[in-house]
Amino acid sequence: MPDRESDAADSPARASADGLVSKEEGNPVPPQPASVQYNDWRQVALPAPEAFTPTRPVSVIIPSYHTPTETLAMTLAALETQTYPRDMFEVVIVDDGSEPPLTRPRSTPLDVTVVRQERQGFGVARARNTGVRAAAHDILLFLDGDRLVEAVWLAAHARWHHVVSDALTVGFCAHVAVDGMDAETIRSRPGSLADLFSTRPVDPPRIAGHMIRTNDLTSRDDGVFRGVTGGNFGIGKDFYHLVGGSDESFTRWGWEDTELSYRAYTYGGLLVPVRDAFAWHQGRWNENKSRRGNLIQHEKAAHVIAHRGFRRTQPGRIYTVPQYVVSIDAGRHPADRVIRTTATILADCEHDLVVIINAPTGGEDEHVARLREAFGPDPRVRVAPAGSPLDEFPTAPFQIALPANAAFAKGLVHRLRVRLGSAVIATSVLPDGSHVSITRAWALHRARRTGKTPADFGEARTIPPAKLKLAPALPSATARATDADRAVSAEPVGYPTKWERFLDRTRNLRGSAEAWAFLKWVAWCCRRTVHRHE
Repeated sequence: MPDRESDAADSPARASADGLVSKEEGNPVPPQPASVQYNDWRQVALPAPEAFTPTRPVSVIIPSYHTPTETLAMTLAALETQTYPRDMFEVVIVDDGSEPPLTRPRSTPLDVTVVRQERQGFGVARARNTGVRAAAHDILLFLDGDRLVEAVWLAAHARWHHVVSDALTVGFCAHVAVDGMDAETIRSRPGSLADLFSTRPVDPPRIAGHMIRTNDLTSRDDGVFRGVTGGNFGIGKDFYHLVGGSDESFTRWGWEDTELSYRAYTYGGLLVPVRDAFAWHQGRWNENKSRRGNLIQHEKAAHVIAHRGFRRTQPGRIYTVPQYVVSIDAGRHPADRVIRTTATILADCEHDLVVIINAPTGGEDEHVARLREAFGPDPRVRVAPAGSPLDEFPTAPFQIALPANAAFAKGLVHRLRVRLGSAVIATSVLPDGSHVSITRAWALHRARRTGKTPADFGEARTIPPAKLKLAPALPSATARATDADRAVSAEPVGYPTKWERFLDRTRNLRGSAEAWAFLKWVAWCCRRTVHRHE
């Protein structure tokens, strides 16, 4: 069994976390939104396990489809041994159209409810939403029906949700053969499950490599969300509803949990690895799972997970959720100028984007009509009154704001992304006083919930205007652009290669801890590659 996580209370950053727990014993405060830099959960002032007193009830939701009776009985037997007070948690089992229908197990003393939904393909995402609607409590823990949890599993998850309102806690899971065991074996064991399985072969947690690469999800890596697995995680009900719940359009095996964790991360949620929330899968890892369905789901996931690891980089592809949302403040600037700026952005080598032209309010005048005529048929351009692009594309990871009174060379979006690096926000003040900015969406969402600014959650950078490569401006405020004006001088910027992205990552390492974690991840990748070719 892997080593347990070091207690957050021992972290030097603990003293810097404010407004998360009451200083007065016996006076608990409601959970607050995460207010840490990046995804550094170590900054949260969390009570030590031995000092934690539960005050909030929990709903454990178990999706089930043809789960064998004895398998489910063993799962419930493990829940019976929890250290969390039994009168403070319920179990909601969601039967995803099993035949014959699943009935409530009679042998368990737990508060168990069984709800049923009709089978409509692989329905785990829909089952989770069904379970949430039936859940009576505000802390939600999701568990697969074939998992055996250690006695502190529930408390380990719930401890975080007593403190942070927008956390998504990630439990760990190993695979072990359980032949010869039954519910009574689990219920009456003298020690931990790890002791019970100590003599059996074990497949270790499959997210171990991801934890090494991201230094337990504390690095600045945009892909930290990829470490979340759906069979063992926790989230607050309000935050679950805020991010939109599970996507029920995923009707095949795979990726629905990754997509949910992507949304939670992009909404500024705090992803927390909780090693003490440990579960054991009943059975060794099966390499014969259906891969065709997984590949189809991956194509579907690419449309809603705006991350390079899920998408092809060929120009011309349009996805449901873009990587970049570029807002252009049209104001009362001449339509020619707005059209030129928009066309330049659309020609960017970073093609995975949409453009929102914030047109002036007050009616459909000739100015707005011309903008609609110019870009109306283009699905990547929207002409709309000034509003919040974050509301229209809440899970697009990068938000860019541009003025329309400057002429930019092609490749602007790519240059902004490169200059942003691993920072949270990067801004540039142009010679005329207007501003250009690129901001990570998760920081904008977190700022909304906390009343702070995006710069409070990480590094803020300033971009010299010369680095943006301004093109020649239009000759006047009303004149049309000449052919020379339209010929933007900058050459298109090519896509960064894997080697260039690797070098960018090494340059963005901060401190010896991140460097050491990076080296451990490289070593882990090398070992895995060698193992695959043995």
